[in-house]
Amino acid sequence: MTRWTIEAVCAGTARPFNGAELSAIQKRPQEGPVQIHAEGLAPDEQADRRVHGGPEMALHLYPLDHHAWWRGEIGDHPLLDEPGSFGSNLALRGLTEDQVHIGDRFACGTALIEISQPRQPCWKIEHRFGHKGMVAAIVRSGRCGWYFRVIEAGEVAEGESLERVSIGAAEWSVARVFRALVAGQATPEERAALADLAALTPNLRAKAAASLR
Repeated sequence: MTRWTIEAVCAGTARPFNGAELSAIQKRPQEGPVQIHAEGLAPDEQADRRVHGGPEMALHLYPLDHHAWWRGEIGDHPLLDEPGSFGSNLALRGLTEDQVHIGDRFACGTALIEISQPRQPCWKIEHRFGHKGMVAAIVRSGRCGWYFRVIEAGEVAEGESLERVSIGAAEWSVARVFRALVAGQATPEERAALADLAALTPNLRAKAAASLR
């Protein structure tokens, strides 16, 4: 299968989240065509630009397939009925971390986007859901989601397609990169290969290179 239906296109604005801390993890479905540019959706925000957003993490996809698994972990939480509950911009089913690779390119509406890295989970997921241990569960299970960079700007709407048009580094699925660099299970050979993987985001290439020293 090379084509998947986008069930929702989600965006959010930075708002109070934990005391004085702001977050835009709460993503809501948008109506009609939404612009995709180099920094992601317009409109969409990231509160902490040091670790979220930017051209290398312009769009986030967290598979809807994982929501059923989370119900087994944390119960029938109402947020699991929302397509953007994990901060995802694109909501769809049938595509998971073991099926996609760093550098895979997709037609997303009229835009062209490329997978750049797995998502590294942070405490904000646990705070949003009110459940401790979710970050550890993501690391353990590999249900991380991933980011895209934008190759060609365009627009996309709910009901349109995400179509894979080319495969990048076929030996480096998002699942494998997550295990190697986020779960910390990389062999020296894998770290060396990832440090040279051009389609991987610079920060993760640097992390792989630093671990070789």
